[in-house]
Amino acid sequence: MTNAEETIVALATPTGIGAIGVIRLSGLDAIVIANKVFRGKDLTKQQSHTIHFGNIMEGDMILDEVLVSLFIAPKSYTRENVVEISCHGSNYIIESIIKLLIKNGARSAKPGEFTLRAFLNGQMDLSQAEAVADLIASNSKASQQVALQQLRGGFSNQLQTLRDQLVQFASLIELELDFAEEDVEFANRDQLKKLIHEITRVITTLIQSFELGNAIKQGVNTVIAGRPNAGKSTLLNALLNEERAIVSHIPGTTRDTIEEVLNIHGVNFRLIDTAGLREATDTIEKIGVERTMEKINQSALLVYVYDAVQITIEELNGDLESLQRPGVTMLVVANKADLLTPEQISVLPHTESAIIISAKERRHIDELKAKIYQAAVKDQLDGNETLVTNVRHLEALQKTEEALIRVLSGMDTVTSDFLSMDIKQALYYLGEITGAVTTDDLLENIFSKFCIGK
Repeated sequence: MTNAEETIVALATPTGIGAIGVIRLSGLDAIVIANKVFRGKDLTKQQSHTIHFGNIMEGDMILDEVLVSLFIAPKSYTRENVVEISCHGSNYIIESIIKLLIKNGARSAKPGEFTLRAFLNGQMDLSQAEAVADLIASNSKASQQVALQQLRGGFSNQLQTLRDQLVQFASLIELELDFAEEDVEFANRDQLKKLIHEITRVITTLIQSFELGNAIKQGVNTVIAGRPNAGKSTLLNALLNEERAIVSHIPGTTRDTIEEVLNIHGVNFRLIDTAGLREATDTIEKIGVERTMEKINQSALLVYVYDAVQITIEELNGDLESLQRPGVTMLVVANKADLLTPEQISVLPHTESAIIISAKERRHIDELKAKIYQAAVKDQLDGNETLVTNVRHLEALQKTEEALIRVLSGMDTVTSDFLSMDIKQALYYLGEITGAVTTDDLLENIFSKFCIGK
C-alpha cells in the first residue's frame, strides 16, 4: 500500500525519445521539492492550475528548460499537490531530472500509484480507477467509449442506486431482529420481493452485457471458414481492402491461420482466415484443418463461406450442421455470385438467410460488414448502455445474483436473520466492485497492472 506522507515521482509519458517528456510529482511536498530545483518564479507562491517557464538546476548546472504545471490540493488528479514538469524528451534529461527530484525528497512511484492515491483520496471509486487503465489501453472507438462511460461514473452510479435500495431494506430487517421477541415486521415482504426482482433483473442484464463488453475490449474473434476454393482468402482481402492473403485456384493454399484486425463502426473484429474444411491430403494440411476447428470453437462469430456455383445442397447442409457451436453466431455467405445469373441466385439454398456476395469483384462487401457488426453488437451499443468489461466485476455480479436468489427463495420460509445475512452478502459483493469493500491484496493486484506514471 502507498504511504500518503511520501511524495512520489514518475515519468507520465511513454519511455523513448520524443519531443517532450512529462514528469509527474504527487504528494504533500510535491511543490516544495520541485521548487528546490526550479529556477524561475517561486512555485510555493503561485496559484493552482498555472504554468511557469524556467530551468531545472542541479547546483549551478542547467539540466533543461522546462514548463512546470501546478495543481494544488484538492484540485488535482490525486487530490494531493501535483506538479507536472514538461521537459525535452531525451532519456538522459528525463532520468537526470527524476534522479534529482528523488535526491531532494521524492521517491519512485509504483505502477498505478497515482490512480491508487486518487481512489484512496475519494477522487474516484475502484471501478472508475480500473476504467482509467481500460481507457489507456483502448484501441478502438467503441472500447474508448465504454471505458469513458465507466470513468464518468455510469456503472458506479447504477451500482450505488442498487446498493442504496438494498441498504434501506437491510436496515429494516436489522430492526426486526432487535424486536424479535415482539414478532413484528418492519420490512414489507411484498415490497422487498418486488425490489429484489427489480435488482436481480438489472444485475442479470449487466452480467449478460459482459459478452459484448469483453468482445469490444479485446476485439471480436471472427473466423472465416468454408471448403477449399470457397473464396475465404479473397473475402479476407475484400474486407480488409488489401491483398493480405495469397489467393489461388489450387485447393488447400491456406494451410495455417491468418489473423488481421478489421474496424467496423468503431468495433475491432479479429478476422481469422482458416484452412479449407475437407479431408486432408497430407500431414501439414491436416494440422491446418485441426487448427481451423480449434479457432471455430474459440470464436464469437463464424463467417461460413461457400462456393455458390459448386456446392451441393447436401454438402451445404452437412457443413452447417457440423459447424454449429453453442454461443457462436454463424453468418452464411454465398460467394461467387458474379458467376451466376439472377435466376440461379434466386434459387440458391438458404437464400433468405444467406448473404450473397462476390468477393472477387467486391460486391455487397459493405452489406456483409453491416451484418458482421449487427451480429456482434446488436442494439446494445448506444453510448449510454452500461457494459461490463472486467472479469472481476463479472464475478462479483454473479455472486450478487446468487445471494439475491437466496433472498427470494427464502423470503417466505426463513427467519429475518437469514434474510439479513443474504442481503449483506449481496451488498458485500456490490461493494467489492466500487471499492466500498476492499483488501490490500485486492488493491495490490489491480493497481500493479497499471503503467508506471498513472
